[in-house]
Amino acid sequence: MPSEDTKERIAKVIEVGRTVFHYAWVPMIIYVGFTRSNPQPSLIKLISPLA
Repeated sequence: MPSEDTKERIAKVIEVGRTVFHYAWVPMIIYVGFTRSNPQPSLIKLISPLA
């Protein structure tokens, strides 16, 4: 049976993982779409709506 220390560590790892996943999801989707598109747009067109 896991000790309390092990349970606390697992809970902390899951909490940190959820936070990383939460903040990295949208930038990852944008990056994948940017790198896989053909033709690949310039970075300024990705950032600026007026370019």
